[in-house]
Amino acid sequence: MNDRTGRAEGALRPVTPHDILADLVAQIATRLGHVPGQVPGQAPGQAPSQESPSDELRDLVVRAHALARGLAPYVEQHTTAPSSALQALADATGGVDWKALHAGGQTGVKLESEMLCGPVEAQFLSMLVGLSGARRVLEIGLFTGYSALAMAQALPADGRLVALEREPWLVEFARGHFDRSEHGHKIKLVTGPADQSLRTLRDEGETFDLVFIDADKGGYVAYLDAVLDGILQPGGLIVVDNTLLQGQPWLEERSAAGAAIAAFNERVAHDERLEHVIVPLRDGVSLIRVRGEGRGG
Repeated sequence: MNDRTGRAEGALRPVTPHDILADLVAQIATRLGHVPGQVPGQAPGQAPSQESPSDELRDLVVRAHALARGLAPYVEQHTTAPSSALQALADATGGVDWKALHAGGQTGVKLESEMLCGPVEAQFLSMLVGLSGARRVLEIGLFTGYSALAMAQALPADGRLVALEREPWLVEFARGHFDRSEHGHKIKLVTGPADQSLRTLRDEGETFDLVFIDADKGGYVAYLDAVLDGILQPGGLIVVDNTLLQGQPWLEERSAAGAAIAAFNERVAHDERLEHVIVPLRDGVSLIRVRGEGRGG
């Protein structure tokens, strides 16, 4: 069964700029009377009629919808499929009743399955780990562990990934899946506020080749500063998720998280120490490194 937006009942809500755009076009097409699979302006069982201006408009919207809605599925279908361990973790994440979990006091913040980075971004992260030759990875913000496990799978046998997460329930959920994976032994889980954990890592002299930031958006600037303050190895790479957060950085209407991301992007763009690029993958992924510290140069 579909709702008035055309989405299947129980489907995840759109949370990336592209998917939100595709959903809006779908709603316009629905209101113009388009039914998927039906010729615009033609009732079922009827011969095509002479197109009116409204029929022409409907046709344009339908074509735009087909273009927009097909991109994400096509990219996923033509990207290396997730491992069985990653698929099991994704399925388990989708089966959690997050509202009930929060209502019962088991999580301190509201969470949802849509927070999973997904198979395409996970493969992108895995490729970055492999291409950069990273041996030590830091993840700030674990959620259920999908991205951590994807990156761990790309690490060499003696590689190490340290994941910081403030929600104990999430740490235990992820630990159970890591324990069932042949790559789980590469992952060290640290529970507690990220700012405190980062100070401890710095004080202990821990450094990392690649850092992935995907935690509370209001903390992004502080996490970046902490990573640049001795935690990132010279020539290392910082990867930041959600830097196009639902399109909010360039829209007038913003949530607190959207405003925080906009401020973070401005900070990065005006920091002359850094070179950076936003990749329009899912909800936006930024790649950042210190100028003049490229590997081998």
